[in-house]
Amino acid sequence: MDLYTQAMKVAETFDVSTPPDSVVLYSISYLPTTENRDKAFAYVKENMGKNMIEHTACGAELVRLGLDSSSSCNLSAEQVAKVWKVASKRFIEAARGDVRAFVDGADPRSVFRSMELPTILQNEHIRTINGIDKHDFAQRFKN
Repeated sequence: MDLYTQAMKVAETFDVSTPPDSVVLYSISYLPTTENRDKAFAYVKENMGKNMIEHTACGAELVRLGLDSSSSCNLSAEQVAKVWKVASKRFIEAARGDVRAFVDGADPRSVFRSMELPTILQNEHIRTINGIDKHDFAQRFKN
């Protein structure tokens, strides 16, 4: 099985569940720095029980396969993004409670803006992002 097929199978089937109020997101797609990711990892390290997708069985396996960076595997950046979008959509669909998001300057093409935020808005079990009503939070990204 080729890497893309294997990674997509992981994204579609491996466990993405987390406890309520524990999901942490970040956006670095199309941004010049990894500042949002760095802040998210620091937040998780300082706040026991918080989880990014990398902390689920699905995310951990994708990282193990080398999909934490398109340069560390034989897939194109587009293929890596597609795999993570599938996994991330499932991650958000399974989330409950408040979501913590490190998304300053998130690009409209990013996974956060193109898929995660719309999925959050559709998930009736998520009410807030960073303690703010999710619909109010989303207004900051209106073009």
